[in-house]
Amino acid sequence: MSQHLNLPPSDRPLHIPVLLNAVLDALSPEAGRVYVDATLGAGGHSEAILERLGVDGRLFGIDQDPAALKMATDRLLRFGSAFQPVAGNFSEIARLMPAQGLPITGGVLADIGVSSMQLDQAERGFSFSKQAALDMRMNPDSALTAAEVINTYSEADLLRIFSEYGEEHMSKTLAREIVIHRKAQPFETTLALANFIASQYKRVGKHEKIHPATRVFQALRIEVNDELGSLQRFLQSLPPLLAPGAKILIISFHSLEDRIIKDFFKTESKNCICPPRLPICQCHHQATLKLPKGQPIEATDAEIKMNPRSRSAKLRVAIRV
Repeated sequence: MSQHLNLPPSDRPLHIPVLLNAVLDALSPEAGRVYVDATLGAGGHSEAILERLGVDGRLFGIDQDPAALKMATDRLLRFGSAFQPVAGNFSEIARLMPAQGLPITGGVLADIGVSSMQLDQAERGFSFSKQAALDMRMNPDSALTAAEVINTYSEADLLRIFSEYGEEHMSKTLAREIVIHRKAQPFETTLALANFIASQYKRVGKHEKIHPATRVFQALRIEVNDELGSLQRFLQSLPPLLAPGAKILIISFHSLEDRIIKDFFKTESKNCICPPRLPICQCHHQATLKLPKGQPIEATDAEIKMNPRSRSAKLRVAIRV
């Protein structure tokens, strides 16, 4: 029987990881297996998984944010060699994990999107309620910032990202007015942009239950960090990295992400993906995944009350065949 660690919880006050009980139930961590937390963040999910694994398990935590990687590494020091931090973007998992020399036998977890820790750091520029430079980079070494997007993209490109990534119903108006305004005064700060968007809503007499800048800020964050492209590359990389029986768990927070995950899982769970009109299979596609029933998994009322961020979270699970 494997020996399990009986370790005290970290005394560092950190955010509450979403859908934690659902993640642990679906992943069912087993000692002796190798796991990857592909979006380590503050390390909340990893901490709970490591507590289940004991001394015989191994978990690699990937994050592109140096500050998050250091914080989580400090938090998980008590697990010794069972935890290994890895610097990089989760979309690079095919390059990062072979370098570790171990196959992924247990599973991969990814909690997609900006972390509450990043939102709480005003200087990162993610929040429309805190004064900061328009940054929004999850990886501070990346070149593209939100200021560059908002001040240099064409009106057509702004319209596209506001519509596609923010599902903003005033995309056309906002793109046009932003281009006009920036000619005289470029947007440099979060509050300058948020207040301008709010003024456009007020000008046309529209009232929102959420802050008028919410969807535009989401769209900018997705563009700056190539979030949807990174997610697609991550998903495509996974099946060859997983041993049979290893699990994929992905938590998403808006419909664009969830649709990509759902479609990928559906495609990879089929032995044929030819158009229905073809009488004989010509694609020779073989299923790489099987899907448990009862998806997506969402937060309970009790969890939402304790952690409002979990309200929009959806967990999807797949198993390598």
